[in-house]
Amino acid sequence: MAIEDDVLVIGGGLAGATAALAAAEHDADVRLLSYKQSTLRHASGLIDVLGYTPAGEGPLAEPFEAIPDLPEGHPYERVGVDAVREALLFFDAVAGDAYSGAHTESNALVPTSGGTVKPTARYPAATEAGLASDPRDTLLVGFHGLPDFDAPLAADHLEAAGVPFAARGVTLPFPGIRRDDAKVTRYAHILDRDTPVDTGVGEAPARTALAETVRPHLESAARVGFPPILGDENAGVVRRDLEERLGIPVFEVPSGPPSLPGMRLEDLLYGALGEAGVRVTTGVPVVDYELEPAADGVESGAGDGDDTDAARIDRVLVDRKGREVPYRASEYVLATGGLVGKGIRSRREPVPTDGVDDAATHGTGDDPASSPAYRSSVGSDGAPAEPRTATGSEVDEALARRSGRVFEPIFDCHVPHAPDRYDWFVDDAFGDQPFARYGLTVDRELRPLDGEGDLEFSNLRAAGAVLGGYDYAAEKSGSGVSLATGYVAGSRAGERATEDAE
Repeated sequence: MAIEDDVLVIGGGLAGATAALAAAEHDADVRLLSYKQSTLRHASGLIDVLGYTPAGEGPLAEPFEAIPDLPEGHPYERVGVDAVREALLFFDAVAGDAYSGAHTESNALVPTSGGTVKPTARYPAATEAGLASDPRDTLLVGFHGLPDFDAPLAADHLEAAGVPFAARGVTLPFPGIRRDDAKVTRYAHILDRDTPVDTGVGEAPARTALAETVRPHLESAARVGFPPILGDENAGVVRRDLEERLGIPVFEVPSGPPSLPGMRLEDLLYGALGEAGVRVTTGVPVVDYELEPAADGVESGAGDGDDTDAARIDRVLVDRKGREVPYRASEYVLATGGLVGKGIRSRREPVPTDGVDDAATHGTGDDPASSPAYRSSVGSDGAPAEPRTATGSEVDEALARRSGRVFEPIFDCHVPHAPDRYDWFVDDAFGDQPFARYGLTVDRELRPLDGEGDLEFSNLRAAGAVLGGYDYAAEKSGSGVSLATGYVAGSRAGERATEDAE
């Protein structure tokens, strides 16, 4: 017998958690299924809406002015600018005092551990005193055991970027930690608990020892920034305690994974899920699905793909220690991530040779040296050889090497992509990479569409990085898209499930 809910969300990142919370707002019974550890733990904790246009213009001061001009198919174009605003308000209500930035629609400029400045819409309160628009002179403090944050280098980069303040950086020993491989949570827990630590001349509480270590280096600094290690469960208390001891504002500089700000955001969202009554099931992958039978006993989905004729998912099958367990819902939300999160995957896949012999034989302009014809035209020493036609096996080898498929692994939803893997990317590592935009195409209700533009399923919606049509890394829009599409997908699923139940 299947485990039944009104709405089933697959994926436990920002998009999935937001979708589950939004669906629960409509009094629906909601379950969130998550296989692996949430990607939130690897995120910076910043909520970016749109930092750059798809053409690379930016950093943008007013992201909402640019959203209406985004191309058709972009997730923001699908949901509309008003839905992006509503999603941010929804996030603000969930985050409360833990996040700042709700007072304006303009982007804030947040310094990063690499010494760059990132445009973002919402940021942890622990970051607020460090905004790059603030002209107060700044000291950045790094620690010997945390090589990912090179404070002197970050300070130099910030000044080179033209920030309106003087920046200095120092690298110091962290009181009580001598190991070079200590986890960031080790630093946070020592400060959380104010654990007595060895200062070299005796023991002192960790916060006191840290303040005394930093104080001689303050000089004229009017604020001091640390890597994001200032507490976990008591982060606000730790920061305020250090501010009182140092006499100036203290802030955290966002950094890469593992990320305490990301873990704090995860804790915040999963706490909200619990309060909203959302059931969370983790550690189980969804491996298959079954369709609802139609009235004539045949599986649904035999129509022309409109809302009424499209197939309906009856249940998904979850692998629980080798046994398939069914979970059934009225509505489903797919929020399993993109290529990085394995919600979209790729593989080599041979294609028929008809019509592509010429490309396989002669290569492409991108990489002509890869073609069998080229390889057969030079000798082992690189000197010209007698021309010959590539053999059939060489052509087959080239096709197998170049062709591939991009796919969505659970429901096999359509993912538009070039059949030749060489067209998935460009040689310039910082160029406009086509694969970055690979993902599902959806209608304005965020329901996936097939290759003909028809609905794949009438009761499935998609949210977050599994969607195509945008490059979240280049645009700095990943969190905003996850929030906006998660909010819309969850709201629509909750509304529809509640209507069906009445």
